[in-house]
Amino acid sequence: MRKKFLALSLAVIVSAAQVMTVSASKQEQLQQQQAAQAQTSAQLSDAKAEIDDLETKKNQITGEIDSLDAQLVVTMASVENLKNEIASKQTEIEATQEKLAQSQAEEDEQYELMKKRIQFLYESGGDNGWAALLLEGKDLSSILNQAEYTQKLYKYDRECLQEYMDLVQQVADYSNQLADEKADLEASEAEQEAQQQSLEGMLEQKKAVSDDYENQIANLSDMAAQYNAVLAEQNAKIQQIQEEIAAEEAAKAAEEARKAEEARQAAEAAEAARQAEAARQAAAAEAANNAANNTTTTENTSSGNGGSNTAAPTPSNGGSSYDDSSSSSDNSSSAGSATGSAIVSYATQFIGNPYVWGGTSLTNGADCSGFIMSVYAHFGYSLPHSSSELRGVGRGVSYAEAQPGDIICYSGHVAIYIGGGAIVHASNERDGIKISSNAAYTTILAVRRVV
Repeated sequence: MRKKFLALSLAVIVSAAQVMTVSASKQEQLQQQQAAQAQTSAQLSDAKAEIDDLETKKNQITGEIDSLDAQLVVTMASVENLKNEIASKQTEIEATQEKLAQSQAEEDEQYELMKKRIQFLYESGGDNGWAALLLEGKDLSSILNQAEYTQKLYKYDRECLQEYMDLVQQVADYSNQLADEKADLEASEAEQEAQQQSLEGMLEQKKAVSDDYENQIANLSDMAAQYNAVLAEQNAKIQQIQEEIAAEEAAKAAEEARKAEEARQAAEAAEAARQAEAARQAAAAEAANNAANNTTTTENTSSGNGGSNTAAPTPSNGGSSYDDSSSSSDNSSSAGSATGSAIVSYATQFIGNPYVWGGTSLTNGADCSGFIMSVYAHFGYSLPHSSSELRGVGRGVSYAEAQPGDIICYSGHVAIYIGGGAIVHASNERDGIKISSNAAYTTILAVRRVV
């Protein structure tokens, strides 16, 4: 009976060991799936962080593109406006040239008529003319009247000649002025067209970078979607393994309870058998004692009680925990002092120096905005190298309030007001830095006072 109990206990231990082996295998699978899930989660977090970074860069470059678009619109409008003004100037020049041709024709005609009159007067006058007047017997009053009339004709011819000469000169001067103003407008147009090309090139580059960001974001979004799909599969697998482990543990607990119950019942049966054997031996001893009534020798019998304790080891399972933590971090004009007259005095020192588009040298060459930027920089003022941006410096005043040193802003051109309706500016490649007597030769968009 004792051997039977020990064999039953050994079977319970072996069965428990087998259950532990199966459970340990499931735990390893669970740990592997959890490790893979953690790696996928980390990869997904990296992809999302990179997407956020690219979105930030894309938004930044989108803002730059919008700003360049706005500048391009202003520049294109300036170019169109300058083209219209140039066409208008050309019309004025052609009209003036026609007027000059007409004036010259009239001058030639008047000159021919005047020569004929002078020839007639001289042929009818002179010493012989005076003698003829006296011999005709006219009175002195008539002679003086005719002499005075002849003198007035001389004077009238001289005045007409001078008047026509002055008119021709005025028309010629006006024609030259219009040509200068047209040249200034053409230089401004060239500058604005160059700026337009530069802005278009910058826009093309920015848009290419934005498209590249967009492609990277799309690729990373696809990867993130794949990571999410993998995570869903891994979560489902982890849940399945956990359910399998829970089922196995429940089966193991049930099996251990059954084995424990069987062991308890076997132990109780063994204890009952032992007690029955002890009772039988006691009954036999009592019968033997009764059989020996006449015997004086008393035999004492004793029986030893035997017991056995069995214990079924209870297996224990080890556990493991996985800590998945992640952290993220977000990386996150000068002014001087001067007077307007001092600025004008300094600026006019460079009259006659060359005009160079994009240049800022007062001696070797500057464009209109570079000329103003360098003049003001001499007095400690930091101004932008852009005719359109110069419209926003300092404070605005009306042209009627303009003072020496103020900046006169046109469409695609800028100049320094020197007073008396005149300006000094880097005009064009033909004239360079010069003084123009008519500050309002074209539309004035703004007058800015910095000092």
